[in-house]
Order: sequence, then structure tokens, then C-alpha cells
Amino acid sequence: MLKPMAWLGGVLVMAAMSISMASGALAHDVRTDALRIAHSFATPTPPGAENGAAYVDITAFSDPVTLIGASSPASNNVELHNMQMDGDMMQMRHVDEIHVEAGETISMRPGGGFHLMLLGLTEPLKEGERFPLTLTFAEQGDVDIEVWIQSAQEGSEAADGHHH
Repeated sequence: MLKPMAWLGGVLVMAAMSISMASGALAHDVRTDALRIAHSFATPTPPGAENGAAYVDITAFSDPVTLIGASSPASNNVELHNMQMDGDMMQMRHVDEIHVEAGETISMRPGGGFHLMLLGLTEPLKEGERFPLTLTFAEQGDVDIEVWIQSAQEGSEAADGHHH
């Protein structure tokens, strides 16, 4: 009689783990009628760091979309930024919007291009943790996502794996 009960307990634990993992996967890949936001991640910060960076992939479906803002309880402010080479100097600049054409994907990655600058972190970003982030689009308003904190290499490799 104990063996069937132990087996049932194991099945229930496995089912709960599957549901938990599925809900985490859903939070990590958000779709609306207009767009898909895939593999959002942020890189860890050292203790005392005031700012951090987050990255997402944004795919526009049949119509273009424009990211016009973001916010998170993980920081006092979130700005849209672009890093580009200006001669032999890497320059980081605030941008008012990030436009994604219909059928295209903007892939944010560490080391250059678009990213979300987390200004005034409320606490250091620790690898393995997660935090909520709200992206605001001109065409449809707010989209809530969950950002995973991963090393730059791990986050980039995992994100790139979503598109193969």
C-alpha cells in the first residue's frame, strides 16, 4: 500500500515541476498579436554598481512596432540606448525609440547596438535571479516580461538558440 502512495507523490512532484518550468518558459517568450519578445536577459553587476543593462529580442509580425520606453522595479529608471563606434571610440547614446520593421527582429546583445540601460539599480543584479520589466510600445502600450540574469556569454548563446 505504501508503494502506490509513494509513486503517486512522485508523479505529483514531477507534475508540479513541469507546470513550474512551463510557466517560466512562457514568461520568457511573450507574444502579442503584433510582436514577440524573446529571451530577455540582463548581465550580473558587481556589488555597489549603480547601473546595469538588459537585452531582449523583439520581432514585429505583420506591422512595424516601436519601443518607446521601459520601466522596472529593479531600477529607478530604464532608458533605451544604442552603442556604436564613432571613429575609434565606442559611444553610448540615449535614443527615444527603437523601431522594428514588419517581419524583422531586433536582437539586443552585450558589446554593441541597442540595449536597455537600468539606471539607479535598487540592488545588484545577481546571476540566477529574475526581475520584472515593462516594455512600452507606441502601437499597443505595455507588455510585461521577466528578465533572467545571466552571464553575457550564457545569455547571448541562449538567446541566439531561440532563432535557429
